[in-house]
Amino acid sequence: MLDIVIEARKASLAPGMDVRRILPFRLRRMVGPFIFMDHAGPVDVQPPLTASMDVLPHPHIGLSTVSYLFGGQVTHRDSLGVEQVIRPGEVNWMTAGSGIAHSERFEDPAVLAGGTLEMIQTWVALPEKDEEAAPAFDNYKPEQLPVFTDKGVWMRLIAGNAFGLKNDVKTHSPLFYLHVVLDQGARFGLPREHSERGIYIAKGSIEVSGRGYTAGQMLVFNKGVDPVLLAKEASVLMLLGGEPLGERFIWWNFVSSRKDRIEQAKADWKEGRIILPPTDNHEFVPLPEDRSRPAGSPSPQALS
Repeated sequence: MLDIVIEARKASLAPGMDVRRILPFRLRRMVGPFIFMDHAGPVDVQPPLTASMDVLPHPHIGLSTVSYLFGGQVTHRDSLGVEQVIRPGEVNWMTAGSGIAHSERFEDPAVLAGGTLEMIQTWVALPEKDEEAAPAFDNYKPEQLPVFTDKGVWMRLIAGNAFGLKNDVKTHSPLFYLHVVLDQGARFGLPREHSERGIYIAKGSIEVSGRGYTAGQMLVFNKGVDPVLLAKEASVLMLLGGEPLGERFIWWNFVSSRKDRIEQAKADWKEGRIILPPTDNHEFVPLPEDRSRPAGSPSPQALS
């Protein structure tokens, strides 16, 4: 029934901003089109540390970044001139396509006063026909994202389609992405209309076929199975998946179906051909040096 269980690993986006990294994993690079997943927080931020947590302007190609918050707020700025504060329950969907740079700054007064920040960041790889699409950005409010409730169950459709729910979030391939909250003892299943499906346990613990799983684990299920999830305590799950796109290469913040395209993106960033956000262009993350890295070694730490 289970294809693999992935244990989240510690990664660092910036000083003071450690995350749990779930995807990519060496034995499971993608789930549907999802190629990257980070869970930041919950963290109680002390004011002197807030600025050090900022993720400075950095580039992407060949993917869409999807930001979803449980707590706090983050200010997004990008090459298109977009400046957007994202709050809990909203979705920031940025399509990098041929190339974009963006920053994520923690400027929320509540966070600055020592509030709690918690965020899920995913990347969705683009189909080959869309990898060089023009960059785009959309923010979706909670009222645009359908919610379903049942006894002991609350869920919001972040993107795609699942359980008969749909929304207007612009996607490029068949997928689903859900935020699910379960009361203790509640039972839940997986959408059947998608061939690849995974569950990330953000909080709490669940049982599947008599075996327990806890926060920080992702469960990826085999095609065609219909598992029943039992919440052993109050739990928060992120369900995601969809149809596979084929092999993708990933290096730092670049994703592509072609290795040579990633090499071009490296050169473009190093030579300043990917424009910085016009309202956040005084500093940026330089291209990591990899000339001394042996062949086959891991790529530099990706930024959200």
